[in-house]
Parts: sequence; C-alpha cells; structure tokens
Amino acid sequence: MIHKIIKLLKSLFLLEILKGLSITGKKLFTKSITIQYPEEKTPQSPRFRGLHALRRYPNGEERCIGCKLCEAVCPALAITIDTEMRDDGTRRTTKYDIDLFKCVYCGFCEEACPVDAIVETKIFEFHFESRDERVISKDKLLQIGDIYEKEEIKDRNNIN
Repeated sequence: MIHKIIKLLKSLFLLEILKGLSITGKKLFTKSITIQYPEEKTPQSPRFRGLHALRRYPNGEERCIGCKLCEAVCPALAITIDTEMRDDGTRRTTKYDIDLFKCVYCGFCEEACPVDAIVETKIFEFHFESRDERVISKDKLLQIGDIYEKEEIKDRNNIN
C-alpha cells in the first residue's frame, strides 16, 4: 500500500523527468569534448599499429631477405611472398602482398622479421576506391616505407 502511494507521488510530481533534466542541465554548461576531425587529431598511442611498410637500407636496397617468417607467423594468412635467388647468392622477394581486408594489425609480422624489413607505421588514414585495392603490393609497400623513413627521421630530430 505504501509502495503504491510513493509511486503515485513520484508520477504526480514528475520526479524522474526532473532528475533527467537536472543531469541535462549540468552537461549543458560544461565544455564539449567533440574533436573537429580533419583539423584536429586525437592523440595516438605509441603502440598504435597502422598501415604496413617495407623498409630499405641506406644504400637503397630493400631489407627483406625473403625468409617468409612474417608469412608464417601471420594469424590471418594475409601475407603472400614469392622469392628467388639472385646472381650473388642472396634471396630476395619477387612478390610481397598484404591483403588489408584479412590483416588484423597484430604486429606479429613486424616482431618476426629478423632484419626489420616490415613495419607498421602510424598511418591510419587510408582508404580504397575499389575492392581490388585492398591488396598492397611490394612496390606500394616500398613507397610507404620511403615516406615512413622520412617521418621517422623527423620524429627522432624532434625528440633530441
């Protein structure tokens, strides 16, 4: 009986609505936390893993030795590598493809590489115009790697 009277009084005086309006009123005068995306960037974690890149040695030769460890360790089977022997007896890749639809950006490929050839950059703003562009080839990965090296040098200079 008392429970019914309390329920009637609450509904009569609209206590739930007043409680909700008080929360809205408090939030109305606080500073907004919305970020205007293209102009403002959110802070990125130092452990962030973005778009892949293949690195080169300072003399311009690609670092990848075709050991296929990254292909073996990839849990999503997103990496495809073909290799061949060169005249000087070293092994290099002829095909290095990463399917970005399959990739889970776990970083295992980066950790498995003995020569630091494959890295995951801080680049997160990439898109595809068609489904065919989801597979990044060796040439594109090397281009991204050249950009990555420039950014890395700039970041190191800013720290010192």
